[in-house]
Amino acid sequence: MSATSVVLLPYAPSSVAVARQRLSSELLATGMSAGVVDDVVLVMSELLSNALRHAHPLPCGQLRASWDCSESQVEVAVSDGGAATEPRAGRPTLSSLGGRGLGIVEYLADHWGVRHEGETTTVWATLTASWATRNGHNRATGTPALREVG
Repeated sequence: MSATSVVLLPYAPSSVAVARQRLSSELLATGMSAGVVDDVVLVMSELLSNALRHAHPLPCGQLRASWDCSESQVEVAVSDGGAATEPRAGRPTLSSLGGRGLGIVEYLADHWGVRHEGETTTVWATLTASWATRNGHNRATGTPALREVG
């Protein structure tokens, strides 16, 4: 049920779609519930988009996206070459055209933060894992899954 990947991506907007597709495919293959996969993929998209908009590429000219899935949580991270400002959730007005990315991450993730390692800045987020059911049982625990009747 685990999935761990590290992907180097071109410093280009098209990399967001590439990462979304690969992350989604890998997490769904582990049996993670589709709703959680959607949230994790959205968080990764926001982290990559913010890196492309506000940060420099890594010295190799790329960005590094990674994810690590365990029984209880998924951590996604994007590493870049840093920026002039520290990543933080903004509070845009209703008419603002941008500035919502880390606010979305803050809303969906259990935790998020920033790590600095030399010239590299990594923005990470963790979300609670939830597993799809098989034969009416939760895959992670083996217990009967709750079903809505109606």
